[in-house]
This record gives sequence, C-alpha cells and structure tokens, in this order.
Amino acid sequence: MAQGILQSLDVQLDVHSAGIQPASEVHPLVIKVMSEIGIDISGHYPKHIDQYIGESWDYIITVCGGADESCPMFIGNVGKRIHIGFDDPDAFTGTDEEILAEFRRVRDEIKRKMQDFYLTEVNHYRI
Repeated sequence: MAQGILQSLDVQLDVHSAGIQPASEVHPLVIKVMSEIGIDISGHYPKHIDQYIGESWDYIITVCGGADESCPMFIGNVGKRIHIGFDDPDAFTGTDEEILAEFRRVRDEIKRKMQDFYLTEVNHYRI
C-alpha cells in the first residue's frame, strides 16, 4: 500500500516495495481497498528485499512491525533510513466486514503518514 500511495503522490518518484518474507501475491483486499481511493496496484507483486540490496537509495522506509529490527543492512548509498510502522491488516480476525474495515483503517493510516513523509522529506528535498 505504501508503494502505491507514494507513487500516486508523484509519478516521477522511483518507488519500490520488498520484504524479507514476501507473500506469494498481493492480498486481494489490499487491491480492493486501494482501488477504493483510485490507486490500481493489481499489477504489483511481492518481491524479496535481496534484489535491492547493494543499490543506491535516497530513502529506505521500513513499514511493518519487526521490520525495523529485522531488515538487512543495506550496502551502498542510502541517504536516510526511516521506520514508519503499521499494523499488518492480514493478521486481523473477525467477520468479513470487520476485516475489510481494518484493511481500510490501515490504508488510511498509511496514506496519512506517506503524505506527511512526502511533504516533509521528499518534496522539501526536491525544492
């Protein structure tokens, strides 16, 4: 979700998403709740972080609970490493509607925090 939201804020950004234990596919509810705010991530797919280690990055942002501690050290030019943690919506239980509500809540939280990040870090950096 963070990748799709950041990319929607500025199409000139080169945004990538990867994990240390990527799922086999993007969760269908993530695709659904993102489409509700006009962001199509249906073509995205989970990637392993290893394919990006050693590359140069302006920012490395970890977003999942333990990712701040468990992300591998990036070798190469990394401008700034930031942790902006979110709940994993896939971990929620309840009725279908309760689970969907949690996906929306997390999406909205990610959207607010990525907008703040973009305005305070990226947009400020580009001026």
